[in-house]
Amino acid sequence: MTHINSRLLDASEERLNALAPLHGYAEERLVSLEDAVVPLRNLVHNIDVRVWTATNRSENPTDKLTPNESAAIILYTIEWDPSHPSLYLVLNRSLRLEDRRK
Repeated sequence: MTHINSRLLDASEERLNALAPLHGYAEERLVSLEDAVVPLRNLVHNIDVRVWTATNRSENPTDKLTPNESAAIILYTIEWDPSHPSLYLVLNRSLRLEDRRK
């Protein structure tokens, strides 16, 4: 069975009208990746397992990022089981909504 990367096919979901920019996120306190995903537990299947995997893959990053920054990038870009939407897909769907607090 051929796996199709959904990131290449989601351009049709882009909004034709621009949304207002997000404000206030830069003032948020930085927290660990584990703490940052707590609100996503009901939205993203096995998010804690994925965080654990990403964190273990990034204990000693060679790219001058902190382990937490490296793990966040891994978590965002990792491909998941096709039967469950990835973090990338869930976040981008939310960012395309008129009410992005959902």
